Amino acid sequence: MTQLSSSFLNIIEKAENLQVLNRNELIELLGYSEVSPEADRIRSTANQVSRKRFQNRAMILGQIGYEAAPCPGNCQFCAFAEDYTSLGTSTITKESIVQMASDFLANKSLFALFLMGMHDFKLEPLLDVIAALKPILRSDVRLVVNIGDFDRKQAEELKAAGVSGAYHILRLREGEVTALDPVQRRQTIQTTCEAGLDWYYCCEPVGPEHTAEELVDQMLVGREFEAFQHAAMRRVRLPNSPLLKHGIISEWRLAQVTAVVSLSTIGNNRLRSIAVHEPNTLGFCSGANACYAEAGANPRDLDEATQRSRGRSVSDCEQMFLECGYKAAVNGNFETVELPELL
Repeated sequence: MTQLSSSFLNIIEKAENLQVLNRNELIELLGYSEVSPEADRIRSTANQVSRKRFQNRAMILGQIGYEAAPCPGNCQFCAFAEDYTSLGTSTITKESIVQMASDFLANKSLFALFLMGMHDFKLEPLLDVIAALKPILRSDVRLVVNIGDFDRKQAEELKAAGVSGAYHILRLREGEVTALDPVQRRQTIQTTCEAGLDWYYCCEPVGPEHTAEELVDQMLVGREFEAFQHAAMRRVRLPNSPLLKHGIISEWRLAQVTAVVSLSTIGNNRLRSIAVHEPNTLGFCSGANACYAEAGANPRDLDEATQRSRGRSVSDCEQMFLECGYKAAVNGNFETVELPELL
């Protein structure tokens, strides 16, 4: 049997005792191979810590990508990047958005409904969509946006319209593999928090070329601004992307990154969940308790209706959680909702 170092075991003991881990300790945890005994222990520790932290309750969120277009943000990991995309411009009708939302809302386990637009989104059409959803939105389901950079006035308009939070990321190598300004991305995160919106964050999009140091520095932004939700996401293969040459990480490595994300958030009392993208059972046994069902456009999919391709349904997510020992989820009021039986 492999002897684990005292340095490593000291870090694990700190995490088990819910003591905040420093940057160097987190870097050490990501420095081990995903097939090592250390990585097994990291995943196991994060799993135990998260299940206790979140009372072994899952969180399921549904996202609708309501528009797609070649995007000037030109993120090399994104299906919409204008220099690499094969997708055209399309917008889902309000009637179709309402129907997609109704499908998500048929499940009592839904925590929040997300509306995802492009980086250069237009506020008024988004507000029109929100107004169209109001008559069907249950009081126990939150409304969240996943859009480009916005200012304080726009944040306040969204909040007044009923939006409770925003997903906004300072991505790995922002400004190098994207045409976006990392300073502006950070400013939007600060704006989100100052406006009183829940802030959803993620360590993404992780590829084999990323070092432990840059992964930790990126995920620690979530601790700096006290994310409502933190997460890990791996980059997917897109045929025209310059990043394709690097390949992708395994779900086993993604589970390790997810575990370290989870442990990096110890001490953040605002945190309510850890997500893994795309949903997978390894992640749910490595510190993640949240996932996303998806419909419409998806930045990781070349099908404009991701529900026909990569996107999972709420029922799919429920079943994966059941397979991993979760018996209940939380709705938007943090009330416990029992999950259905395994199919």
